[in-house]
Amino acid sequence: MANTFANLLYHIVFTTKGRISSIREEFRDDLYRYIGGAIRGERGVLLEIGGVPDHLHILAKLKTDVAVSVIVQKVKGGSSKWLNERQDHRERFEWQAGYGIFSVSESQVEKVRGYIRNQEEHHKHVSFKDELIALLKRNRIEYDEKYLLG
Repeated sequence: MANTFANLLYHIVFTTKGRISSIREEFRDDLYRYIGGAIRGERGVLLEIGGVPDHLHILAKLKTDVAVSVIVQKVKGGSSKWLNERQDHRERFEWQAGYGIFSVSESQVEKVRGYIRNQEEHHKHVSFKDELIALLKRNRIEYDEKYLLG
C-alpha cells in the first residue's frame, strides 16, 4: 500500500497513587484540559475523559508512530508535574504506576463515551475493583488478583 490507514481507538484507565481521592472538583476540568492537550501534543485526539476522585477514564484516537505506553507515560508524568506546580495545589499528586488499556472498535465508541460520562453514577453501585475486573474479563486479559490494585 502507498499509505498507512489506521483507526486506533483506546480506552485507558489509571488511578491516583494508593487510589487516594485526590482528583478534586476545583481542578478536575483543568486537569482534563491538560490531558487533552498532552494527547493532542502527540497528534492524538481526545474523544472523552471522565472519572471519579480516585481514577480516570480516557477514550482517545492515537497515531501509529508512537507507542501507546509512551503516550500514557507522557500524559501521566506531565499531568502530575503540572498539577504539583500549580500555586493553588498544596498536596503532592501522583498517579499509580500501572494502567489499563483496551482497544475499542469504532462501532463501540458511543457506548464507551457514555460509559465514561456516567462514571459518577456508575461508582455509586460498582467498586473500582469490580469495574476493573469486568474490563479485564470483557477484554480477555488474564490477571492475578494479588497484583490487581497494588
